[in-house]
Amino acid sequence: MTTLLCADGWRVNHKRVERIWREEGLRVPRKQRKKRRLGHSANGIVHHRPEFPNHVWSYDFVSDQTADGRTLKILPVLDEFTRRSLALEVGRSFRSRNVIETLERLVEEHGAPGFIRSDNGPEFIAAAIRRWLEESGIATLYIAPASPWENGYSESFNSRLRDELLDRELFTSFTEARLLLESYRVDHNERRPHSALGQRSPTAFYAAWQEERKAERTTFNPGLS
Repeated sequence: MTTLLCADGWRVNHKRVERIWREEGLRVPRKQRKKRRLGHSANGIVHHRPEFPNHVWSYDFVSDQTADGRTLKILPVLDEFTRRSLALEVGRSFRSRNVIETLERLVEEHGAPGFIRSDNGPEFIAAAIRRWLEESGIATLYIAPASPWENGYSESFNSRLRDELLDRELFTSFTEARLLLESYRVDHNERRPHSALGQRSPTAFYAAWQEERKAERTTFNPGLS
């Protein structure tokens, strides 16, 4: 919050912000959870880390519902290196073809990732999806069964999505859910500072990374300048 205020032109100390935050009762109470092992799977985030944009994407499903009790199924797709939310697709249900359509659109917009990380859910190991990924030259990183922490980037994003949006909003319709999810995705990418990115938003971090690579290429190839 201090980072966001400073970005808007406020001159304020983080200790004062924290004091006011606590006095106003704005802190969201979190349940205490027992710590788990990070896992030993070669496909988990510990042993196979993203090294550059489009190196590793990850995806997983999140469930919610509209006010009439009908199911909503949400598919977040994340670029692990930049933490950019590439998609927050929502539907009443998802079949293999729906997942493939989402991936096709993202590959067209961003290029194909080297790897895509997921659990072994039926939506992700379906023959049609595995065939499409192989044909697209995208390798799979399936985490060990019952080890969601090995897909930590997705787990972290999904947890924030639930705390900050899904547990706070009662969607009156499918259209409202879709619009609010897209608004959340844009805010996450364009405005939300991330400690792992030097308190920059994913979009700002990605832009800075691109500039650094451009400067490196110019340094090693003076003719490009």
